[in-house]
Amino acid sequence: MNTKGINMNTNKQNRNRKAFTMVELMAVIIIVGLLFATAVGTFMGRTDKAKVTTSKASLKVLHNAVIQFKMDTGQYPPEEDGLLSLIEQPMDVTGWAPEGYLESTELPTDAWGNEFVYQLNPESGKPFVIISYGANGEEDGESYDEETENYDTDLYSTDAR
Repeated sequence: MNTKGINMNTNKQNRNRKAFTMVELMAVIIIVGLLFATAVGTFMGRTDKAKVTTSKASLKVLHNAVIQFKMDTGQYPPEEDGLLSLIEQPMDVTGWAPEGYLESTELPTDAWGNEFVYQLNPESGKPFVIISYGANGEEDGESYDEETENYDTDLYSTDAR
C-alpha cells in the first residue's frame, strides 16, 4: 500500500478545510446582525420606558408644588405665569413661600428636554393640568410621542381639588 498517497490526500483535505466557505461566513454575519438588532431594540425600548417614568416623576413633583402653592396662596398659579410661578413670585399673590416651591431655581423639563405645559381649568374638569407631549413635543402622538398629564400618571388616587 502506498501510505504516501494517503497522507497527501489527507493533507489536501485538511488544507481545504482550514478556511470558511462563503456560505458559512454569510450565515455567521446574518446571525450576528440579527442578535445585534434584537439587543439594540431591547435597549432602546427600555431607554424610552425610563424616559416616560422620569417624566411622570417630574409631573408628580410639579403637581405637588402647584398644590402647595394653592394651599399657601389660596389660588392656583396664574396661567399667564404658568409653572414659573413656582420659582418666581407672581405679582399680586400673597402668601407665596419665600423659597419657592421647587428645590431648583430652574423649571424641570420632561425627559426629552421639552417644557411642561400648564393649563388652568382644562376640558377634563380638573382645576389644572400639567402636560408632557412626549418624545416629539407635539400633541396627539402615539407610543413614546404620546402626551402624559399629571392625572394620567397613575400616581394620584384622588382628585386634588
